[in-house]
Amino acid sequence: MKNTFTKNKMQPKELIDQVSIFGDQKDFSNQVQLFTENALSETRVNGKVVMQLKGRKAMAKAFAEFLKEIDTVSHFNGQSLFTVEGDEATGICYCLITMISNDTSKKTKTTIRAVYNDYYVRHGHHWLIEKRIGNFLWQDKCEIHSAE
Repeated sequence: MKNTFTKNKMQPKELIDQVSIFGDQKDFSNQVQLFTENALSETRVNGKVVMQLKGRKAMAKAFAEFLKEIDTVSHFNGQSLFTVEGDEATGICYCLITMISNDTSKKTKTTIRAVYNDYYVRHGHHWLIEKRIGNFLWQDKCEIHSAE
């Protein structure tokens, strides 16, 4: 029983890590395949909804637009907890997102602390995100200089 329990909890953890990896690679077409066809993605800043997307196509377009002026993005997933009940699960994941602009005249680094609240469904042997609410709790922005 323990192996099944651990395996079931690791699958959503691997899913959120893969979502972050595709995001870091700006591979939005593969990233959105980790969501259900009509998934809901909602982003909140200071408790206010700033973006609400429904479906893979809308998400891919919005993610690409949001990161178009970003050269490098890195998601560092930290603590996460999951509750698995059959073919459904919920999860919370703490994430630190670092973005470096692609502006050659004045590069900036933006750091965001985010907490994702997710609802997952299992399709066959794979978990997909059905609903993701991203709470962006704080943001820090600063100019960076090259090491030259």
